[in-house]
Amino acid sequence: MTFRLPGRARTAAPPSPARAVEIVPMRRRHVRQVAAIEERIFPRPWSPALYYSELAMPATRVYLVALSGDTVVGYAGLMLVAGEGHITTIGVAPEFQRHKIGMRLLHRLASAAREHGAGALTLEVRVSNHGAQELYRTFGFVPAGIRKNYYAEVNEDGLVMWAHGVDSDDYTIRLEEIGVRLAAAERGE
Repeated sequence: MTFRLPGRARTAAPPSPARAVEIVPMRRRHVRQVAAIEERIFPRPWSPALYYSELAMPATRVYLVALSGDTVVGYAGLMLVAGEGHITTIGVAPEFQRHKIGMRLLHRLASAAREHGAGALTLEVRVSNHGAQELYRTFGFVPAGIRKNYYAEVNEDGLVMWAHGVDSDDYTIRLEEIGVRLAAAERGE
């Protein structure tokens, strides 16, 4: 598998216990690799300039990357507004999907939202993306409405999902349980 990176190609293998994936804050140096993944997985990818502008607002934005060595294999973003968190983006390179990277990124974003005082989380997802919807349900998201033709580039509606009470004790328990499952998966259990 080869990642398209400016100036060179890089080969990467899916994560294994021997080569852990680390979740760290996104930095400007990660944006080119993030954009390369965007181009592979989304019909209308965000531009590097958009990511740079998001990173310039650290008081209201949280962006993370999943690294395998020095290679970005996934990323996610959160916008904080008036006590709510909006998951702006989440993506994983195709060859790294189904290794709980998206779950790890979302776990960290939900935790960050709580640390910033958010009481609720929201996001949009394609109505046909049942795998992502199942992941979001794990985090307490429930359907709340439809945005007609939200994904105009593929002529598809967006399902609006909300997770309320993310600042509650019950949600603390939910995140702890997810964390335990993630730790077990990392150990290969």
